[in-house]
Amino acid sequence: MPVNIEQYKLIQNSLSQKNVQLIAVSKTKPNEDIIELYELGQRDFGENYVQELVDKAASLAGDIRWHFIGHLQTNKVKFIAPFVYLIHGVDSEKLLVEINKQGQKNNRVIPCLLQVHIATEETKFGFDAISLLELIQSGRLLNYPNVIIKGLMGMASFSEDQTLLSKEFTQLNELFQKSKSILNYNDFDTLSMGMSSDYELAIEKGSNMVRIGSLLFGARNYTKS
Repeated sequence: MPVNIEQYKLIQNSLSQKNVQLIAVSKTKPNEDIIELYELGQRDFGENYVQELVDKAASLAGDIRWHFIGHLQTNKVKFIAPFVYLIHGVDSEKLLVEINKQGQKNNRVIPCLLQVHIATEETKFGFDAISLLELIQSGRLLNYPNVIIKGLMGMASFSEDQTLLSKEFTQLNELFQKSKSILNYNDFDTLSMGMSSDYELAIEKGSNMVRIGSLLFGARNYTKS
């Protein structure tokens, strides 16, 4: 399926009016599809396979802002640390330690989001509310000068139950607001929640960054993974 240009323009126009940032999820998609959106002005693209991200970053325009949106293993951080724009899925303090270490090696402060587990599925990663607030209140984030925590990210349950999704998004927004008040710095400004199937509800509940793939690029081919 070709890139849905009209859908992209409609979504981008709607999001820009609401000051919501669009991450075009290009995982498993060819460079040609990314170039097509790039030529329309899109600069933020999301990938969740490290090797695929490294390959694409090496072969595409240097001003693309690459977002790593998948589950990141500590032994893979070193491959994306030199260039990644934002790591969405920081789901443990162990991973923070490694990102900070690689940031030091690359003389970079690497922007990250803390991932919160809000879904009913056990397969999703992230901090729970208690461990998240404990980390933020502890002051330990100061131990990682080569990491800057920009906000929170969460994925809602894979469900059509709007009441459930609304509850999960509201819960994450409440944690975001509480975390923001504790940290009290301007750079903590990103609440990333909402994907192709639920992004409109997520925005209603406070999201200012959404990750949209299938609406733009069509169904994904997972045989590459």
